[in-house]
Amino acid sequence: MEQKAKKNYYAPMHTAEHILNRTMVNMFGCERSENCHIERKKSKCDFKLNQAPTEDEIVKLENTIKEVIAKELDITEKVVDFDEANKIFNLKRITKENNPKVRIISIGDYDDCPCIGKHVSNTREISNFRITTTSFNDGVFRVRFKI
Repeated sequence: MEQKAKKNYYAPMHTAEHILNRTMVNMFGCERSENCHIERKKSKCDFKLNQAPTEDEIVKLENTIKEVIAKELDITEKVVDFDEANKIFNLKRITKENNPKVRIISIGDYDDCPCIGKHVSNTREISNFRITTTSFNDGVFRVRFKI
């Protein structure tokens, strides 16, 4: 069964957002962003953190994302039953009644995530990732980025 992407995000930016999310989880042990705004020219994601990352950590975040992109990882998708996906992923935003099948996007062996958006086929299609600004207010770390 093939499941088409439902959200019409700009594919390179959306895939970059997935890499940002996984890198934040890996570096800071936080949850994936619950508030993202993905656009062609610039995007932003909010992460709940106990304290603001240091400038060195922000540089490391950007560099790690660039390193992942440079690996030219293939992006694949598979569709699984809701119950199977629910054992592995936090599916609090979707219901089994509306989504008996869940589309999982994998970025090489770096990230797996349920998703309904468009993606590139390989990270080589993402160019010039950069964090433009960050802010930290009331436990929310906002990352603004461009590609």
